[in-house]
Amino acid sequence: MSFDVLGDLNWLAVIVATIAYFALGAVWYAPPVFGNLWMRSGGIQVPEQPQASLYIVPLLTCLLASIAVGMLAAATGSDTAGEGIVLGLVTGVGIALSALFVVGFFDPQKPQAVVWAAVVSGYHVVGLVIAAIILAIWT
Repeated sequence: MSFDVLGDLNWLAVIVATIAYFALGAVWYAPPVFGNLWMRSGGIQVPEQPQASLYIVPLLTCLLASIAVGMLAAATGSDTAGEGIVLGLVTGVGIALSALFVVGFFDPQKPQAVVWAAVVSGYHVVGLVIAAIILAIWT
């Protein structure tokens, strides 16, 4: 695989996948869903008036992840919803969940680090599956 695949990406699909992944975060981290658990387990306090970076940084990371998944979809020839699910699970579980659980397992600063890691990695697994489905079927 090379970076030449970037020219072959369906950039509209990348943008839609990015927005879907990011929008999932708005629901996932809402206080009634997992937001309160995420804040409590991570010792996090979100200010009443959050700075723009609270939204911009996650949006950019969703974009980077969507580009990477799009490149992998193109390189593997994933072009069905089923193949998108597999690609999303491989990237979500194999990379996001495994990396975040190591961080959570060894983070003494978080009151319930493993719970925090479960909430965060769950978001990324589901988000990457959604993004991968969009990218696979829209190639």
